[in-house]
Amino acid sequence: MNLLSAKNITHSFEYQLFHGISLELHAQESIAIIGMSGSGKSTLLHILSTLLDPQEGSVELFGSITKELSKKELANIKRKDLGLVFQSHYLFKGFSAYENLEVAQILSQEPIEDGILAKLHIQECINQKVTELSGGQQQRVSIARVLTKKPKIIFADEPTGNLDKQTAYEVMDLFFEYIKNNNAGMILVTHDEQLASLCTHVYKLENKQLIKVQ
Repeated sequence: MNLLSAKNITHSFEYQLFHGISLELHAQESIAIIGMSGSGKSTLLHILSTLLDPQEGSVELFGSITKELSKKELANIKRKDLGLVFQSHYLFKGFSAYENLEVAQILSQEPIEDGILAKLHIQECINQKVTELSGGQQQRVSIARVLTKKPKIIFADEPTGNLDKQTAYEVMDLFFEYIKNNNAGMILVTHDEQLASLCTHVYKLENKQLIKVQ
């Protein structure tokens, strides 16, 4: 099943970041995008995840071209079907870790799974305030919050940047298990080529083009 199709994506700021980029993501696939800092990886991810409109080209999600959807239709897709994980966790600081997960539970009407908490090693700290958690714990809570939504596509921008190597690989294993069991897909932006190589496909953003390397 085709989850995402991007066609001829072009975007510029003061200078052109990339042009003519096309990409497809199918169910149970993971795509990694690597490249130098400043090459436009995060901007491309923002376009694919509908946070940013492309200046040229189109993004299709679940068979619908995003720019042809109403604001309400697009908001529903974002709330129910897309999960975004960033290096900055964007948790609600006045809440406990568990209360942050409850927000996702309420919005998605999906249960909080103890198995996810166990695999992310956050059971013992789940009732602590976000401000009492380490950076790594906060990142793992943010990942648990996204997975609680049961998204069809995970968009992850350096999701393991605050984690030690062993935990980073455990998180990647959890992502892969999730997309397999939920017929979902993932697009990952990372500087870590070893982590990238674990994905189904690897692309490099270089010289304004997206080149497939795996």
